Amino acid sequence: VVYMTTDISSDGLMAVYEALGASPAGNVAVKLSTGEPGSNYLRTDLIGELVQSLGATIVECNTAYGGSRANTAMHYQVAEDHGYTAIADVDIMDEEGSMTLPVSGGDNLTENYVGSHFGNYDYYVVLSHFKGHAMAGYGGAIKNISIGIASAEGKAHIHSGGTGGNMWSGEQDAFLESMADAASSVVDYFKGNAVYINVMKNMSVDCDCCAVAEDPCMEDMGILISTDPIAIDQACLDLVYASDDPGRDHLLERIESRHGVHTIEAAAALGFGTREYELITVA
Repeated sequence: VVYMTTDISSDGLMAVYEALGASPAGNVAVKLSTGEPGSNYLRTDLIGELVQSLGATIVECNTAYGGSRANTAMHYQVAEDHGYTAIADVDIMDEEGSMTLPVSGGDNLTENYVGSHFGNYDYYVVLSHFKGHAMAGYGGAIKNISIGIASAEGKAHIHSGGTGGNMWSGEQDAFLESMADAASSVVDYFKGNAVYINVMKNMSVDCDCCAVAEDPCMEDMGILISTDPIAIDQACLDLVYASDDPGRDHLLERIESRHGVHTIEAAAALGFGTREYELITVA
């Protein structure tokens, strides 16, 4: 089941979260992208009430490409500048290196390297901004639990398709499959203790990792939530394809030119979720 509201507000986010009926326990983490300065990152006026209602820590990992979040000190500064430290504790999970997760039956990876603090949390709320991406085609839940939870070391490993080679010149489908491999290891570790929220707002062809992101090309669509990372990403893609918004073709060109749907195909083949879903609208 995927629940959706078209009310992209703090109230709407709380309503769709409550509709899912999740019961987080223990030490709760909210995984989001802190975003490069100048990007379309998720603002605290939207997410703050939910984060605080959970008593959660906001978690993120450093980048592997440079930018303003490539080292821990800079990254904490960005988190403060974007208002995240004002609503919750923030943990850059790989500030003390990586921990290793086994990948079972992966196409390219046998191991996935995530931030060493990853295991400190009992429950994850994976809060993703659904949008385009320069390399992956699109970014949503699967990317947020693969590249997003990977340490800087792990990001390079995934980008190289597990070869350890140049992270920018690997084979495209191997990169997408490796994201699915990495995501499978994270889902195995969660053992069901996670929910996934995709916010379809400010949908640009560029990711929040872009300091100068292109302007949004589509009207805002809504907030979706599910316990299945594959179903929620598939639902978002289906909503884009079904839209009559004139800007959708620009976003779809980005997704299709990078073969972005292959991430979902590879994830479904690994069996940690399904592309079949029931979409339920929450008023």
